[in-house]
Amino acid sequence: MLKATSTAAGAVAIGTTLTQAPAAAAAPAYAHPGLLHTRADLGRMAARVKAGAAPHTAGFAKLTANRHAQSGWQANPQATVYRGSGSPQNYAILYNDIHAAYQNALRGHVSGDSAHLDTAVAILNAWSAKLTGLEGSADRFLAAGLYGYQFANAAELVRDHPDFDLGRFQSMLSTVFAPLSDSFLVKHNDAVVTNYWTNWDLTALACVLATGILCDDKAQVARAVDYFKNGDGLGSVRHAIPVVHDDGLGEWLEAGRDQGHALLGVGLMGTVCEMAWNQGIDLYGYDDSRFLKGAQYVAKWSMGGEVAYTANTRAKGAVNGWSGRETAADAAPVDPGMRRPIWAMIANHYTKRRGMSATYLTRIAAQAAPEGGGGDYGPNSGGYDQLGFGTLAFTRDRAADPSAAPSPAGGGASTSGGGTGSDPRPQTAASAAPSTSASASASARADGDLAATGSDGIVGWTAAGVTAIAGGLLFLRRRDQARREQS
Repeated sequence: MLKATSTAAGAVAIGTTLTQAPAAAAAPAYAHPGLLHTRADLGRMAARVKAGAAPHTAGFAKLTANRHAQSGWQANPQATVYRGSGSPQNYAILYNDIHAAYQNALRGHVSGDSAHLDTAVAILNAWSAKLTGLEGSADRFLAAGLYGYQFANAAELVRDHPDFDLGRFQSMLSTVFAPLSDSFLVKHNDAVVTNYWTNWDLTALACVLATGILCDDKAQVARAVDYFKNGDGLGSVRHAIPVVHDDGLGEWLEAGRDQGHALLGVGLMGTVCEMAWNQGIDLYGYDDSRFLKGAQYVAKWSMGGEVAYTANTRAKGAVNGWSGRETAADAAPVDPGMRRPIWAMIANHYTKRRGMSATYLTRIAAQAAPEGGGGDYGPNSGGYDQLGFGTLAFTRDRAADPSAAPSPAGGGASTSGGGTGSDPRPQTAASAAPSTSASASASARADGDLAATGSDGIVGWTAAGVTAIAGGLLFLRRRDQARREQS
């Protein structure tokens, strides 16, 4: 469990690792790049796009069409970012710049065009040179969590770029973002632990984990993993998915609230699982693949299917202050047409890496393909809650040995491209092979190969000429890297 080390005037001191910049000379504790994308992942994307393979080309076309993925993007850093009522809100500036940094970095790796990597670095350096605080209402905790984990993922993609100030960026994350997220998981903004719905915890958890990996802080990563398994708040896996029904579906608590927040929660938990997986920690398979059961539940419900829901009453209020109770009696209505870029990553993990059946996940992933990213799902903040582009980033071949238990993928910190294999990544010994009950509970065998996120049905999305362009840019990227190595 996360523990506060001291308190003063209502503030929480979470430990020196979150308030001090990492030592510049410290040896890496984790494989880099190793958040949502590894070196092998980046190599696979580049190779598949160069070869004109579906659905990767469709996913890449979505990326290149996004206005944030253009190398002419100019950062607009702020000293203080505000989110929440009663403050001069400017957080939209932050999330737009973060998505521009991430999309340019991803595009640079896939295409080989160094101009996009340079743009990502310029954005990240500009913010780490100026940002000193996050303020506002309780929503500042959402800002810290969402934009902290997203910032870390953008930085991880360019951490070896010669112009990137990694140390200064690590310091910004460790002093501005992570303390708020860690404090939230300890104190929940001085509210009773069930006051905040599942997604609040998960935003904070994603930030703590991502920042810990980026900064090679083992203690911080350990706290995040322990909270996922044992935390008191509604974002820990057994509180987020409190009931597993006889049909094998795991009831998602926030389905009793609304569809949008339930989708956000599933996307965030998947993000936490993927980042942990890439460092040898299997949260996907924890507790008999409980997350799979919850994701299947939300997928079926979001497509308009009938799901069971157990009435849930949660306590609300402030510690030693006001109090109340709220009951969610049934699963909320849904819009089967609502799309969020969260499904390709989850479906590909369970069906391709682990060889498990997940009918609802494969179907909804196919419907959502090709997945876009920030800016493709509306102009408001909800359209920027996920980094997206899962069709490009996470479509993979079926693992030759889904019960294998490899060590963390990649080594060192190079961000250059790697192999193109399906790269099945780590499992703990206790959960390496999918159990009979987990496989059965994932529902009936999927029809066809939908886990490829629609590879058989979206060839028409492929942009004309993208293959030739990608191939030429890949050559430019390699030539640019060779020049750097010689200089």
